[in-house]
Amino acid sequence: MNKKIIIAGGGTGGHIFPAVAIAHALRKLQPGIDILFVGAKGKMEMEKVPQAGYAIKGLDIAGFNRSSLIKNIGLPFKLIKSFWQVRSIIKSFQPDAVIGVGGYSSFPVLRYAQAQGIATFIHEANSFAGKSNMLLGRQARKIFVATDGMEKFFPAEKIMITGNPVRQNIVNNKISRSEGIQFFGLDPAKKTVFVTGGSLGAKGINEAIDAGISAFIQNDVQLIWQTGKPYAEKASARAVENKNIWANSFITQMEYAYAAADIVVSRAGAMSVAELCVAKKPVVFVPFPFAAEDHQTANAQNLVTKQAGLMIKDSEAKEKLVPMVIALAKDEDQQQMLRENIGELAITNADTVVAEEILRLI
Repeated sequence: MNKKIIIAGGGTGGHIFPAVAIAHALRKLQPGIDILFVGAKGKMEMEKVPQAGYAIKGLDIAGFNRSSLIKNIGLPFKLIKSFWQVRSIIKSFQPDAVIGVGGYSSFPVLRYAQAQGIATFIHEANSFAGKSNMLLGRQARKIFVATDGMEKFFPAEKIMITGNPVRQNIVNNKISRSEGIQFFGLDPAKKTVFVTGGSLGAKGINEAIDAGISAFIQNDVQLIWQTGKPYAEKASARAVENKNIWANSFITQMEYAYAAADIVVSRAGAMSVAELCVAKKPVVFVPFPFAAEDHQTANAQNLVTKQAGLMIKDSEAKEKLVPMVIALAKDEDQQQMLRENIGELAITNADTVVAEEILRLI
């Protein structure tokens, strides 16, 4: 008889993309498997998951707002309501297992499943575990993690190091540099820097790049600049002024950007780090300083320690980011060292390993 599995969580691409990758792997191993996603209403999973071919139920839930305490007044009521919604979903669907991938919508689903004696699994993408996952980990059957050293957050006997599931279009990328450059209408003879702040953009990175545009031009370095929506208009105006710049709010076909790039500037979300390891690119990380438990700094530092990446604080980006990128663009030996070291950290089959272990244990 085919299994029934709920995958809970979301909020950002860093939670959604690995969740979908795990679902694809489960379906490949057991074609008749019944998979239901549960996420938060109004968040990007409500759009991205159906696009990937899966059903999703939305919860009326919100996360803790760190910037405005008054916005948290209704939080307890939303949490209570979400538990009632979860109760209804689980009673109706009758899952054999529930997988949590992070994001605040995963907490009530896994907590209720554990109370009902349903097998739960956690995928922790970051080098610094979130509080919800740490609480849930005590009763989880298995905890899949991206890096070593996670015993300080979870029971050691439950941990399995799998890495982070990476989208197949990145893993199987056969696009050449010249094809990537041509896709963006740029010059193959020039060093190319791909700047990305993730799906929502990054204010600190965008402002630093904008302030240093003249330095890129003077040093004959061209840009592929994914800005996120808030900065798209300003960056587009820069691109109109200069043929060395391609700018847009979002890049759907990331495989072309990775293929074209000689150097990448990026936030240090878990999925970005995993994809950059697979893409084998020299990277300057600018961690998002307000991520929960400052986990992006932990993610980046893990690579810096292994000489597999460089890092600049967001608060220092405006002053130091562009000079560091220009210096790296001129240093072929450092590029090669970073390329080799980050490539050694690549994991391409995490989704299959996670799926096989879950099916084995339920």
